[in-house]
Amino acid sequence: MATQVSKAVLVRLEALPGKEDDVRAFLNQGLSIVEGEPKTVRWFAVQFGPSSFGIFDAFPDEDGRQAHLSGEVGKALGENTGVLFKEPTIEQPDVVAEKQPA
Repeated sequence: MATQVSKAVLVRLEALPGKEDDVRAFLNQGLSIVEGEPKTVRWFAVQFGPSSFGIFDAFPDEDGRQAHLSGEVGKALGENTGVLFKEPTIEQPDVVAEKQPA
């Protein structure tokens, strides 16, 4: 049975002109980082449009969310702001309901 989640993070990234492929590569590298975070139990990198990207991840509790935000991914976001993308928008929603994987 999959771990139930109650907390999430939604990050929106707007690539700087000509940096779209670099943002896509950055997101792919992010996967290897979060694989080492046991409380990051769901993680998705998405593309909304030609230069608009996002990350959605979910956690079983607030401790997991805060560990993620203060960890390597958070640092990488800060280091690449103004280099690959504009200032990210970071939201911290609560998960109201989810469909568990079979």
